[in-house]
Amino acid sequence: MSLTDKISKDTIVAMKSGDKVTLGVLRMLKSEFKYKQIDSGRDLTDEDYLAVLNSAAKKRRDAIDSFEKGGRDDLVAKETAELEIVNKYLPQQLSDDELEKIVAEVFAETDASSPADIGLIMKNLMPRVKGKADGRKVNEIVTSKLKA
Repeated sequence: MSLTDKISKDTIVAMKSGDKVTLGVLRMLKSEFKYKQIDSGRDLTDEDYLAVLNSAAKKRRDAIDSFEKGGRDDLVAKETAELEIVNKYLPQQLSDDELEKIVAEVFAETDASSPADIGLIMKNLMPRVKGKADGRKVNEIVTSKLKA
Protein backbone atom coordinates (compact mmCIF):
# COMPACT_ATOMS: atom_id res chain seq x y z
CA MET A 1 0.00 0.00 0.00
CA SER A 2 1.41 3.37 -1.01
CA LEU A 3 1.82 6.22 1.42
CA THR A 4 -1.02 8.24 -0.11
CA ASP A 5 -3.33 5.23 0.00
CA LYS A 6 -2.49 4.68 3.66
CA ILE A 7 -3.10 8.35 4.48
CA SER A 8 -6.42 8.28 2.60
CA LYS A 9 -7.49 5.14 4.45
CA ASP A 10 -6.43 6.62 7.80
CA THR A 11 -8.31 9.83 6.96
CA ILE A 12 -11.53 7.85 6.53
CA VAL A 13 -10.92 6.03 9.82
CA ALA A 14 -10.29 9.35 11.59
CA MET A 15 -13.50 10.81 10.11
CA LYS A 16 -15.56 7.85 11.25
CA SER A 17 -14.05 7.84 14.74
CA GLY A 18 -14.33 11.62 15.18
CA ASP A 19 -10.58 12.07 15.79
CA LYS A 20 -10.32 15.73 14.79
CA VAL A 21 -6.59 16.11 15.51
CA THR A 22 -5.60 13.15 13.32
CA LEU A 23 -8.07 14.20 10.64
CA GLY A 24 -6.67 17.72 10.55
CA VAL A 25 -3.07 16.53 10.29
CA LEU A 26 -3.86 14.00 7.55
CA ARG A 27 -5.80 16.57 5.53
CA MET A 28 -2.89 18.98 5.91
CA LEU A 29 -0.46 16.32 4.65
CA LYS A 30 -2.65 15.53 1.64
CA SER A 31 -2.86 19.25 0.89
CA GLU A 32 0.91 19.68 1.11
CA PHE A 33 1.40 16.68 -1.20
CA LYS A 34 -0.95 18.29 -3.72
CA TYR A 35 0.85 21.66 -3.47
CA LYS A 36 4.19 19.93 -4.01
CA GLN A 37 2.81 18.08 -7.03
CA ILE A 38 1.43 21.29 -8.57
CA ASP A 39 4.65 23.16 -7.82
CA SER A 40 6.84 20.48 -9.40
CA GLY A 41 4.50 19.91 -12.35
CA ARG A 42 4.90 16.14 -12.21
CA ASP A 43 3.86 13.13 -10.19
CA LEU A 44 5.64 12.93 -6.86
CA THR A 45 8.32 10.37 -6.14
CA ASP A 46 8.81 8.62 -2.81
CA GLU A 47 11.60 11.10 -2.10
CA ASP A 48 9.18 14.00 -2.67
CA TYR A 49 6.66 12.53 -0.25
CA LEU A 50 9.43 12.02 2.28
CA ALA A 51 10.55 15.64 1.89
CA VAL A 52 7.00 16.86 2.61
CA LEU A 53 6.74 14.64 5.68
CA ASN A 54 10.14 15.78 6.95
CA SER A 55 9.15 19.40 6.43
CA ALA A 56 5.90 18.89 8.36
CA ALA A 57 7.77 17.18 11.22
CA LYS A 58 10.39 19.96 11.31
CA LYS A 59 7.67 22.62 11.48
CA ARG A 60 6.15 20.82 14.46
CA ARG A 61 9.50 20.44 16.25
CA ASP A 62 10.30 24.14 15.73
CA ALA A 63 6.85 25.13 16.98
CA ILE A 64 7.28 22.93 20.06
CA ASP A 65 10.60 24.64 20.85
CA SER A 66 9.06 28.09 20.43
CA PHE A 67 5.99 27.31 22.52
CA GLU A 68 8.13 25.79 25.28
CA LYS A 69 10.18 28.98 25.43
CA GLY A 70 6.95 31.00 25.57
CA GLY A 71 5.48 28.85 28.33
CA ARG A 72 2.51 27.73 26.24
CA ASP A 73 2.06 24.17 27.48
CA ASP A 74 -1.34 23.86 25.80
CA LEU A 75 0.17 24.51 22.37
CA VAL A 76 3.17 22.29 23.14
CA ALA A 77 0.75 19.40 23.79
CA LYS A 78 -1.14 20.11 20.53
CA GLU A 79 2.02 20.26 18.41
CA THR A 80 3.45 17.15 20.10
CA ALA A 81 0.29 15.20 19.27
CA GLU A 82 0.49 16.37 15.66
CA LEU A 83 4.19 15.45 15.47
CA GLU A 84 3.41 11.92 16.65
CA ILE A 85 0.88 11.55 13.84
CA VAL A 86 3.34 12.80 11.21
CA ASN A 87 6.07 10.52 12.60
CA LYS A 88 3.87 7.46 11.95
CA TYR A 89 4.35 8.02 8.23
CA LEU A 90 8.08 8.70 8.33
CA PRO A 91 10.58 5.85 7.98
CA GLN A 92 12.16 4.45 11.13
CA GLN A 93 14.64 7.00 12.47
CA LEU A 94 18.27 6.03 13.03
CA SER A 95 19.37 5.47 16.60
CA ASP A 96 22.12 7.67 18.04
CA ASP A 97 24.61 4.79 17.76
CA GLU A 98 23.75 4.13 14.11
CA LEU A 99 23.97 7.82 13.31
CA GLU A 100 27.33 8.19 15.03
CA LYS A 101 28.65 5.18 13.10
CA ILE A 102 27.62 6.76 9.77
CA VAL A 103 29.17 10.08 10.83
CA ALA A 104 32.43 8.29 11.70
CA GLU A 105 32.44 6.61 8.26
CA VAL A 106 32.02 9.97 6.52
CA PHE A 107 34.79 11.49 8.65
CA ALA A 108 37.09 8.65 7.58
CA GLU A 109 36.17 9.02 3.90
CA THR A 110 36.61 12.79 3.81
CA ASP A 111 39.63 13.11 6.13
CA ALA A 112 37.85 16.03 7.81
CA SER A 113 39.50 17.49 10.87
CA SER A 114 38.54 21.14 11.29
CA PRO A 115 35.30 23.10 11.56
CA ALA A 116 36.02 24.48 8.08
CA ASP A 117 35.29 20.98 6.72
CA ILE A 118 31.69 20.93 7.96
CA GLY A 119 30.30 21.68 4.49
CA LEU A 120 32.17 18.75 2.96
CA ILE A 121 31.05 16.43 5.73
CA MET A 122 27.40 17.45 5.53
CA LYS A 123 27.44 17.19 1.72
CA ASN A 124 28.55 13.56 1.98
CA LEU A 125 26.51 12.70 5.07
CA MET A 126 23.04 14.07 4.41
CA PRO A 127 22.20 11.89 1.39
CA ARG A 128 22.90 8.81 3.55
CA VAL A 129 20.64 9.86 6.40
CA LYS A 130 17.97 11.82 4.52
CA GLY A 131 14.59 11.08 6.05
CA LYS A 132 16.12 8.83 8.66
CA ALA A 133 17.58 11.47 11.00
CA ASP A 134 16.81 15.02 12.06
CA GLY A 135 19.20 17.50 10.42
CA ARG A 136 19.63 19.40 13.68
CA LYS A 137 20.70 16.21 15.46
CA VAL A 138 23.12 15.35 12.64
CA ASN A 139 24.61 18.84 12.82
CA GLU A 140 25.08 18.57 16.60
CA ILE A 141 26.93 15.25 16.27
CA VAL A 142 29.17 16.53 13.46
CA THR A 143 29.94 19.74 15.33
CA SER A 144 30.80 17.88 18.54
CA LYS A 145 33.13 15.52 16.64
CA LEU A 146 34.89 18.45 14.96
CA LYS A 147 35.49 20.11 18.34
CA ALA A 148 36.86 16.92 19.89
